Amino acid sequence: MLVGSAEERATLRARLGDLLHIVGEYPSLTAARRSGIDADAVLSAANASSDGEQYESLTAREIEVLDRLAEGLSNKAIAARLGISDQTVKFHVASICGKLGAANRTDAVRRAIRRGLIAV
Repeated sequence: MLVGSAEERATLRARLGDLLHIVGEYPSLTAARRSGIDADAVLSAANASSDGEQYESLTAREIEVLDRLAEGLSNKAIAARLGISDQTVKFHVASICGKLGAANRTDAVRRAIRRGLIAV
């Protein structure tokens, strides 16, 4: 599966050629997950922000936490939903903010939406 904006996916698709069989293309990792398609890999075509700045990829757990942040949940509510401690959520939020260059959790959600990492 390919994840990213239409333009980013087209660029990656052209670079891949016939190397891989692409079973689906989605604007965000969340949309790819919701598709239910069984794929061997998810390739993110969105590896740079709109201003060209590179950013570090988020882990699967960080994406889960980010999805919950986008829902407006508190750290305690996220912890309860994911079965982890609220201290672990706090750690993930700090890591997400660092990787996305975000000043706070709201900014992290905004940046993630803009980069196609999550959909609301």
